Formats: sequence, C-alpha cells, structure tokens
Amino acid sequence: MLILILHNKFLQTVFFDYQKLYFRCMNATKERKKLHRGWAMYDWGNSAYNLVITSTIFPAYYIAITTNEHAAIPDLISFFGFNITNTVLQNYTLSIAYLLIAFMSPILSSIADYRGNKKKYMRFFTYIGALSCAGLFLFTKENLELGIILFGLAAVGFCGSLVFYNAYLPEIATKEERDHVSAMGFAYGYIGSVLLQILCLVVIMNHETFGIEKGLATRLSFLSVGIWWLIFAHVAFKRLPKGEPLEQHPEHSVLANGFHELKKVWNQIKEMPVLKTYLGAFFFYSMGVQTVMLVAAEFGAKELQLETGQLITTILIIQLVAIGGAYLMAKLSEKFGNLSVLISVVILWMGICIYAYFIQTVIQFYIIAAVVGLVMGGIQSLSRSTYSKLMPKTKDTTSFFSFYDVTEKLSIVIGLFAFGFIEHLTGSMRNSVLAVLVFFVIGGGILYFALSIARKNKIQQSVT
Repeated sequence: MLILILHNKFLQTVFFDYQKLYFRCMNATKERKKLHRGWAMYDWGNSAYNLVITSTIFPAYYIAITTNEHAAIPDLISFFGFNITNTVLQNYTLSIAYLLIAFMSPILSSIADYRGNKKKYMRFFTYIGALSCAGLFLFTKENLELGIILFGLAAVGFCGSLVFYNAYLPEIATKEERDHVSAMGFAYGYIGSVLLQILCLVVIMNHETFGIEKGLATRLSFLSVGIWWLIFAHVAFKRLPKGEPLEQHPEHSVLANGFHELKKVWNQIKEMPVLKTYLGAFFFYSMGVQTVMLVAAEFGAKELQLETGQLITTILIIQLVAIGGAYLMAKLSEKFGNLSVLISVVILWMGICIYAYFIQTVIQFYIIAAVVGLVMGGIQSLSRSTYSKLMPKTKDTTSFFSFYDVTEKLSIVIGLFAFGFIEHLTGSMRNSVLAVLVFFVIGGGILYFALSIARKNKIQQSVT
C-alpha cells in the first residue's frame, strides 16, 4: 500500500512538473511570437515611406510640379541657381543621403553595441525620417529647395533606422526562424504600406468631395506617412529589448570605443571567406535591385508616358505580389538553401532588365511589375536572413549589420548615380537599364563563387 501511495505521489509530481513546463513553454512561445510581430510592426510603419515617398505619390507630385510643358526643356529646373533635370536631381539627392548614412552608420552602430542602446539610435533616426515626411506637407513648386532637403532627410532617417532594426533579427530569432521572421517583416511592410497608400489615394481621387484641392490632398498624404510611421514604430519600441552594453573600456572615449568595436568586427569578417564573398555579391546585385525599385515610377512616366493612376496601379501590383514573394522564397530556401535560391532570383532579375529595355506598352509594364514584385520581396528578405545566418554568434549584432547596411547603401549610391549619369549623357533611361543588367551579372557571378566556397567549407545546408 505504501509503495502504491508513493508511486501515485511520484506520478502526480511528474505530471504537475510536466504541466508547469508545458505552460511555461507555451507562454514563452507566445511571448516570442509577440516579439517577432512587434519587430515586424516597425516594417509596417516605415514601409509607408518607401511606397508613398520614394515610389508612387511623391515622385508623381514632384514630376508634376517641376515640369513646365511650355519651356524649351520641360524637365529642366533651377536648384539653388543650378539648372538640372528634375529626375536627375531626385536621384542625386537620394545618392547623397545614402552616402551620408554609409559613412555614419558603422560608427554609430559600433557605439550602439558598445553602449547597448541601439533602440535609442533607432528611435532617433525614426523621428528624423517621420518628421521630414510630415514636413513635406509644406512642399510646393515655390519652395523646391525645402522639399528636396526634406526628401533627403527622410531618406537619411529611413536608412539610418534600418541599420538598428535589422540588427535585432539575430537577437530575437534563432537561425531556423530567421528566414520566416525576415519574410514576416517584409510582408508586414508591404501590407501596411499598401493600406496607407489606398487611404491616401481615396483622399486624392475624391479631393472635391472632401472640399480640398488636389495638391493639398497630395501633400496631406506626406503628412499621413509621418504620423503612420511614428505610431507603428512605437509598437516595436515597446516590445523590442533594450540591449546590453559590451565590456567597457574607460581609458577610451565613446567614439574611440566605437571604432574599436568596428575594427574588431571587420577583423572577424576578413577571416570568414563565405561571409566576405557574400557581401561582395550582395553589393553588386543590390545596385540593381535598389535602383529598379527607386526609379520604376520615373521610368514609366518618362519612357512610356504613363499617367499617375497607371503608375500607382503598377506599384500596388509590385507590393501585393511581393508579399507572396517574400514567403515563397523563405519556403524555397528551406528546400534548396539560401545561396542557391538567391542565384536563381538574380538570374530572373537579369531577364527583367532585358525585357524592360524593350517594353513599349502599358500591359507589358504591368507584366514586368508582377515579376518584379515576385522577386523583389524574396531577394530582400532572403538577403537579410542569409547574412544573419552567415555571421557568427555575437553580441556585436549592430556592428555586424552595419557592414550589411553600408554595403547596401553604397550600392544604392553607385547604382542611382550610374543610372542618373547615363540618362544625363544619353537622354534615355533605357540605356541606364543596361548598366543595371551589368550589376546583376557581376553580382550573380560572385554569388556563385560564394556558394562554391560554402560547399567546400561544408557550411550548413540551409545556407547552401
């Protein structure tokens, strides 16, 4: 009898312990998913900038107010006394903004790692970007210089915040989770930005119903981007961890310690041939990806004379298809490996460039937009998660991701400058498309080399 009682008590103890462990695991899983969703909500908020300001409504508004059909050269404008083509000025402005971030982010990210306060820097750049977007409400053809400056500052805020946002990925997700969580971020971004875009379009297209002018309705959309960005960014700020400071070196200043951390990370990257080669490939194919994303609306407007409604429809097609594209690439990477899938996607981008050079009709433009959407979301999401898988386990996540972001920003600078410069020399964006094709060819070749090194070094199968 005593043995039976003891046996029952033992079973009860085991059962209750198992029950506690089960609920603890369930709660931990719920908290983890909540953290992942919180992180993705930042993409939901800031992607409105990417869609409304860089891709659709702002470019259309900018071209409309800076084009004079009665002038000898309709798209020639004066900026602080210098005469320049309107779209070239826009591309140069973005190039300067990205170049500024490329120089600033390695230092700031190293300091953020050292002090353990990347959320503080992420918040700082968010405020710069969101308030600059809101400030574009004041942009009219009478104050072109103000509009261009705010446009550049918005880009600085957007890109600067992403350095610290991306650095959270390896901190909040395991290697097995990163493809999915990265895809979730981009998917949330596409959904959130499309929702705000639709709201803005409703106001713009029905401006008479609301009793306001079309120009005012358009500028209200810029204001709404800033507000939208701030609101949803605070969801992420509330859920993301603060971070822990690294080992302190009081003999140096904060800036000196930032450089110390940066040098330490660079020395690690030099000893990791797959990661180093992958960054080289990412540099070149990003020139193509980011340039296509940023000039798509301009290309449609100037080369195909598409109307604003047609351009916005095109961008919406890209955004909606990109949601599925991000998750599709994440699934394919599980079966075939990240680098193998990336090579296939880059080859598709080469085909897109060749097709874009010859397109003449609106239908052809819609078709290419759908294909771009499919590969755009996938290549961005997969590129970020691949880098997070290749980097070592470390507390220097922000410093490591600064190299990723600097690589991307420098590629944008060169890509946009090359695109604008070739258009400036030849007078046609179609010739600029051929330069983009070269970027993809070089990037794809280096990516194949990275895959070969990874297989030789027997890097984990999920990457190769």
